[in-house]
Amino acid sequence: MEGKVVTEKQKYWDEVIEGEELPSFDFPLSVYRLVMEAGANRDFNSIHHNSDYAKKSGAPEMYANNFFLQGMWEKVVRAYIGNQGVFKSLKKFRMNSFNIVGDTVITKGVVKKKWKDKNEFFVEIEMWSENSRGISVGPGKVVVTLPKNRREFKL
Repeated sequence: MEGKVVTEKQKYWDEVIEGEELPSFDFPLSVYRLVMEAGANRDFNSIHHNSDYAKKSGAPEMYANNFFLQGMWEKVVRAYIGNQGVFKSLKKFRMNSFNIVGDTVITKGVVKKKWKDKNEFFVEIEMWSENSRGISVGPGKVVVTLPKNRREFKL
């Protein structure tokens, strides 16, 4: 299945519990990972893959860019909602500190609320990322829709 993330379990709106924590995920930031990510999203700014250049620009070290950090949030949410869940919005995504090479970024989330609007079933998830210095990204919100229950699941 090229280009599609496959999850083992589909989440249904009926199963969502407000206050539920999403399983967190750790992202170790190696030089290799930063270089590969910069190439993958075509962000060739040297601050993301060259220590000397990053330090000359005022950063403590080379660091992860926005696309990489947003991808971390997407991985955590996708693992929770399954393949039939749909991302509707990303709000208040803010970098508060650098996520530098050698750090491990831990991405976390918690369900804040769920609601129905017409025939769509929404879930709002508060997300944030932490590193060795505390919260580095967020908190922000991701809004998704889910199938209501197993009976409404369609392939």
